[in-house]
Amino acid sequence: MILDSLQHADRYAALHPGFAQAFAFLRSQRPADFEPGRVPIDGDRLFALPQLVPVRRRDQALLEAHQRYIDIQYVVSGHEEMGWRPRLSCIQPRDAFDAQTDVQFFDDLPDTWVSVLPGTFTVFFPEDAHAPSVASAPVQKVVVKIAIASAW
Repeated sequence: MILDSLQHADRYAALHPGFAQAFAFLRSQRPADFEPGRVPIDGDRLFALPQLVPVRRRDQALLEAHQRYIDIQYVVSGHEEMGWRPRLSCIQPRDAFDAQTDVQFFDDLPDTWVSVLPGTFTVFFPEDAHAPSVASAPVQKVVVKIAIASAW
């Protein structure tokens, strides 16, 4: 997991072939440009999902993990909390992995919570179980989905 400011995003470009393009997309957009829905960037390898996160408490957020995609979750406005736990330490699957939606949910609790403010982002790799979208007021965010490196 990574937590940082968009102004420092270039530090992470070497970690994956799609990171530079993902961060360039986030920098090129104005907050008013982010409408909910799927925004194609590079087909199924790289796309954005702008979202408006409603109010949600920690006890309402489930840990989730992906196998085919890395998440970059960028907060445009508002204050979001995200839980984290290593996927390997999740021992209470809520259901089986869903290959169609690339997600598995867990009833385990996060080991830690991070505060994600406007202009900052998190990166969740397939080994990171995460509980996003915890907020006491609506949050505008963009989740950029990047296919794992073997798809590039």
